[in-house]
Amino acid sequence: MAGMKTIIFLSFLLASGILLVILSCALYGNWLPLLVVLTYVLAAIPNMICKRIASGGGGRDIWSDSSDFRGVLETGYFITSFFVVSGFGLPAMLAHAGKITMQAMIMSFSGGLMVYGTILGYVHFFVEREDELYI
Repeated sequence: MAGMKTIIFLSFLLASGILLVILSCALYGNWLPLLVVLTYVLAAIPNMICKRIASGGGGRDIWSDSSDFRGVLETGYFITSFFVVSGFGLPAMLAHAGKITMQAMIMSFSGGLMVYGTILGYVHFFVEREDELYI
């Protein structure tokens, strides 16, 4: 069971990760690495939408009469993985093109690892999974 120490640790990890991304912009005078924060926000949206569709949505969705929703869930996971990979690929591409420095790329990678680690920690400690969706 997760307690107050877990919440404090996860919030510290999230704040440190976002701070590293902001510092990667501010220290090197280029605000392009801040685009990575957009991928943090967009990464959760496909899973939310696809889980809503897979749950039936209270019988109002057009897909609610189907009994197999595994494809919808897998599509959400695929689109989410696209945003997660983009969160690491964008700083690498910017550094390769010479738009940001290698130090800014490393700081952006480190911040991304901290933010995604926070998300994984939150899911591990606080989200209860339904067994029938993972069989």
